[in-house]
Amino acid sequence: MTLRFALSALLTATLLLGLPAAATTMLRMDLTSLAQAADTVVHGTVRRMESRWSGDHRRIVTDVELEVTETLKGQASSTVLIIQPGGRVGDIGQIVHGLASFSPGEEVVVFLERHGSNAFQVTGMAQGKYQVRRSEDSRSVLAVPENTSDALLLDPTTRQPTSSQQQTLTLDALKAAIRTALQQPGQEKQQ
Repeated sequence: MTLRFALSALLTATLLLGLPAAATTMLRMDLTSLAQAADTVVHGTVRRMESRWSGDHRRIVTDVELEVTETLKGQASSTVLIIQPGGRVGDIGQIVHGLASFSPGEEVVVFLERHGSNAFQVTGMAQGKYQVRRSEDSRSVLAVPENTSDALLLDPTTRQPTSSQQQTLTLDALKAAIRTALQQPGQEKQQ
């Protein structure tokens, strides 16, 4: 019986080592579905970030405060609070794969869903964030989608693995695409 148990354990370990390590699986969202699913879409700059223990002290969350430059959908005050799972408090850290990452001073366009009465979470996880990159002369302003390589994306129709179809756009083209998506049937016109 001991030999059988050892062989079974060895076979299980071998099979598990051969599997890909995709910790987060989510449905792929295109720009239209992001815009339509979001409660609010804003363009702004990360003012501050702070990781803390959740109220029940069982997990770490990170508060991201964004100074709003422009609201593209919904209503937002001059700042919005995004709460994300994961972060580092002291020497303890928690990582959630597939989330958007932020850094202080970073300029972004984010698609947000309400998370409680005074906070938001990013729609579609990393898919709901574009980093704004300006050329040195400020003539070129690009909106670069967040990297989703640490998550497994599934096609929303077939549920088969796929890759992100988001592309780098000019900031003006991204804003125009959001406005167009919001004018499709079933959507209110937002300015």
